[in-house]
Amino acid sequence: MTRYMLMVFAGACSYGMLSTFVKLAYREGYGPAHIAFLQALAGMCVLWIISLLYEKVRLRLSWQLLATGASIGLTSFVYYASVQYIPASLAIILLMQFVWMGILLDWLLFSQTPTRRQLQCIALILTGTLLSSGILSTLQPGNAIQIQPGFRTGVVLGLLSALLYAVFIVANSRTAKDVPPVRKSAVMMTGAAIAIAIVNAKTLAFNPSPGNSILKWTAFLSLFGTIIPPLLFAKGIPKIGATMSALVMSAELPVAILCSSILLQEEVTLLQWCGVALMLLAMALLKKKE
Repeated sequence: MTRYMLMVFAGACSYGMLSTFVKLAYREGYGPAHIAFLQALAGMCVLWIISLLYEKVRLRLSWQLLATGASIGLTSFVYYASVQYIPASLAIILLMQFVWMGILLDWLLFSQTPTRRQLQCIALILTGTLLSSGILSTLQPGNAIQIQPGFRTGVVLGLLSALLYAVFIVANSRTAKDVPPVRKSAVMMTGAAIAIAIVNAKTLAFNPSPGNSILKWTAFLSLFGTIIPPLLFAKGIPKIGATMSALVMSAELPVAILCSSILLQEEVTLLQWCGVALMLLAMALLKKKE
């Protein structure tokens, strides 16, 4: 169990780095449509090449896997889009709502009632999320949140990205468990690329070539966003289940804070580090038996 938890944890850490590098790409004038689509497309190509090299040639596409892939592809696009309208700290805290959304979906759809230990971990993670996001500092006198144009749009997109992430976790934990991880990941990334292309058809059609410098961002984001995590998730999530996966994948937030602090020189307060510590404590509790 610990081995598979570490796989899901490593995949979440990879995702945690993405928002920082997406913000760097935005500084060069790129938008979420091209970034998300090229990321998914590159990941799809690499995963299919690996699958065809090391497995028997089977190009059958499962509609369930395609739909699962569509959910994670749209998660990336919608989250990238939300960062354009709201502060990154708020976007992250909204995305992290996938933790309770995933557990709620598993409970409502499959009657998987969370245990007392898991509920305790949920409380710690949500508290840690609130602290580490830095949003509490905006509630102090003189630091009220500035409502900018598009703020409500950003909040809706942030919550939608969390719901899509939760759907992906639940679907991935129950779909095609007998399919080899590489092939499963390749099919899911095919679904991701198709979904992003459909949603952004107009933007991609009228501006098909955003510039050659986007290739460096595509290489990095596809490696840590659409190649490594899907492989780890395809192997680990079915083994530990949707509820446990939702909890472990909350590691994405502290990693995002570390990356933004180091690469973007964003200030991280002591209160935020306390939130990270609470989330790490929740991870440790998950390993203990009831």
